[in-house]
Amino acid sequence: MKLIELLAPARTADIGIEAINCGADAVYIGAEAFGARHTAGNSVEDIARLCSHAHRYGARVYVTVNTILYDGELTQVHDLIMRLYEVGVDALIVQDTALLQMDLPLPLHASTQMDIRSADKVRQLHDWGFRQAVLARELELKDIAAIHKACPEMKLEAFVHGALCVSYSGQCYASQHCFGRSANRGECAQFCRLSFDLQNAEGRNLVSNKHLLSLKDMNRSRSLEQMLDAGISSLKIEGRLKDIAYVKNTTAFYSRLLNNIIRRRPHDYRRSSVGQCHVEFEPNLDKTFNRGFTEYFLHGRTEDVASIDTPKVIGEPVGLVKEIRSSYILVGGTSSFHNGDGISYFAPDGSLQGFRVNRADNNRLFPHKMPADLRPKTPLFRNHDAAFEAAMLRPTPMRTISLDISMTDIPEGFRLSAASIYGHTATLECQAPHQPALKPQRQRIETELRKTGSTAYEIGNVSLDLDKEYFIPASQLSQWRRQLIEKVGLPASSHSPSEGEPPLTPPQGEKSLQGRFAEGVVPFTENVANRMARQFYECRGATDIEPAFEIREPKRRTAIMTCRHCIRYSLGMCSKRKNKDVGNREIKSEGPLFLALPNGRRFELEFDCKKCEMRVMK
Repeated sequence: MKLIELLAPARTADIGIEAINCGADAVYIGAEAFGARHTAGNSVEDIARLCSHAHRYGARVYVTVNTILYDGELTQVHDLIMRLYEVGVDALIVQDTALLQMDLPLPLHASTQMDIRSADKVRQLHDWGFRQAVLARELELKDIAAIHKACPEMKLEAFVHGALCVSYSGQCYASQHCFGRSANRGECAQFCRLSFDLQNAEGRNLVSNKHLLSLKDMNRSRSLEQMLDAGISSLKIEGRLKDIAYVKNTTAFYSRLLNNIIRRRPHDYRRSSVGQCHVEFEPNLDKTFNRGFTEYFLHGRTEDVASIDTPKVIGEPVGLVKEIRSSYILVGGTSSFHNGDGISYFAPDGSLQGFRVNRADNNRLFPHKMPADLRPKTPLFRNHDAAFEAAMLRPTPMRTISLDISMTDIPEGFRLSAASIYGHTATLECQAPHQPALKPQRQRIETELRKTGSTAYEIGNVSLDLDKEYFIPASQLSQWRRQLIEKVGLPASSHSPSEGEPPLTPPQGEKSLQGRFAEGVVPFTENVANRMARQFYECRGATDIEPAFEIREPKRRTAIMTCRHCIRYSLGMCSKRKNKDVGNREIKSEGPLFLALPNGRRFELEFDCKKCEMRVMK
């Protein structure tokens, strides 16, 4: 049986707690520094609070320490990690190999920023001591299966939902080059969401004012079972900058899907945490932030990956404009609306516009200000559902673990036993006199035993195997119940290996040849920005180690993005598609292609058709 986890994002500890309550088996969160989302940091004290809640259910907390590091930061990052270890963090998600030189006491997960696309790389990472590898989003099912077959010892993590980077993660330097903000340092300026013109060598516009590098959001909800069968054990939701509504909604949605798979295949898969979630809303992925959905390359190259008209959220379709009156808009369709809804539409010039519904009267919408460019028959979308958002802001009921309790009399007093369906048991023998009762007591005793307060437990069946009616004071029953539940304990302890995992063996440092590059293998030495990372590669046989983009002298010509997404393909001008629709013949006949920003700055596009990749050049 394979343990699987649903891994949810947490911008804050409170959002992480809500994710656990909605069904996450693990959450990932940024600490005070060194996470690849610069604006999503949390204090060690808040992370400790999240760990305490997660560990009630055997859920885990992973902290992102996945930026590249500079020499002056190595002591600081080591001190931070030791503090995280002390408060119960379960693993670190990292990019910089300097951390492998520090003999840290925590398991390390290889971040997707390490550009993990091949079985050779996964095997190398495993030899270096990594416990889990976050695969590149661009991989197909067959690639995942091949990696798992080649290195079954490594736990594989893959994204299933959320925003997509157009470049291979860790291989994007556009933000650093253009704005001095490094994506590998957590400061991405989202170059890929900008509007570009596509130009030929002479500067003539072939496509104007389109978001040619902007992708839709990932949604692999229909392929979870295939991903599990291919070897994925950790299903990851993107979104450490997302709000609480997004996290609760997506976590609850994917948790239900996983539970359905497990109900059909109980001998194949099991969730890695325990507890029953009590979600009081109906999860719906269309209700929270998305740019439209794609499965990306999971089933091969498709035409649905780009969102070139806008990088903003469009929303769910809600109908067509039927009539426009002086103060309201009449909408055709079956959708219901609420005061405060946000409505979007594409204006005649192609731009995404919107308005807030001040008042909704059935299908009559009264905006605060009537939009001037709205026309009859225009499709409308809802990008803010006021009623759904309000439901998301309500606290999720506590996730609970069901315990069955039995009570019997013994010569010295009473014996209480508890057991959960997850195999957690406890027995408590209590010395007390057998005081006969003058009236029936069983209902009162059961009521007292069912009170669990703020613990993670709820009581299922209560069995009272008593020879007589005994009087036991409520305070005594309450004390016994608390002692019994405390004896049951937590489902899992912090820093303990998951079922089937070997004990943690810290990396051996720079003197060890553990994980040395095999003869003939070209070392991967990307993003080396400090002496310890350089030493790590050198002692394993690497000789040609180029400094990270952020600290080296810029070459006259280099790739600032390497993408599997291809503009030629998306515009129907790929030579490999010659037997299909040829698309725009005029664009196909042109020579070099360039992306141009409104300020006139241009970037040449290179196309490696053998690898089926596109590079954006500086």
